[in-house]
Amino acid sequence: MSESEIAEIEAEPEPEPEPGSEAGQSVEEVAAEVEVESESAERDAYLADLQRVTAEFANFRRQTIRRNTELVAQAAARLAEALLPVLDACEAAERQGVEGMAPVRSQLVGVLAGEGLEVIDGTDEPFDPTCHEAVMAAGPGGDQSDEPAEPVVVEILRTGYAWKGRVLRPAMVKVTGGSGG
Repeated sequence: MSESEIAEIEAEPEPEPEPGSEAGQSVEEVAAEVEVESESAERDAYLADLQRVTAEFANFRRQTIRRNTELVAQAAARLAEALLPVLDACEAAERQGVEGMAPVRSQLVGVLAGEGLEVIDGTDEPFDPTCHEAVMAAGPGGDQSDEPAEPVVVEILRTGYAWKGRVLRPAMVKVTGGSGG
């Protein structure tokens, strides 16, 4: 290039930016930038929706598992409660001397105990109204003081059972000392 061509180029004024466009950007560039921002906002909205739905589904799954676990536990407790008369019949047969009942009762109690059944026993222990039902009171023990002693279980008349810590049926007991319940 000659010096005159260079001088001509330097003398030409720079084109002014088009109205509405930012410092030298063309209309197409501005439109593309607006479209990118719009797409980005839409993407962020979809992402937020996806995260919310994912969290809701995770909560739903946890609640469903908890409900199913509770239903299974309730069904097992109802089954154990329904088997209490069978255990009572085995125990009564044992007391009357029927042979062969002890192993059957023992095995039944063993299987149920493995699943959560607890036998409420409490002979010679303090009376607990949450797991004992006092139906008989013996005379006061050797203590002849004026103040009643705390009632003590002296005999279990009917075995009580609990299922995973919740009393299914309190033990029917005879107590001595105290008011007797």
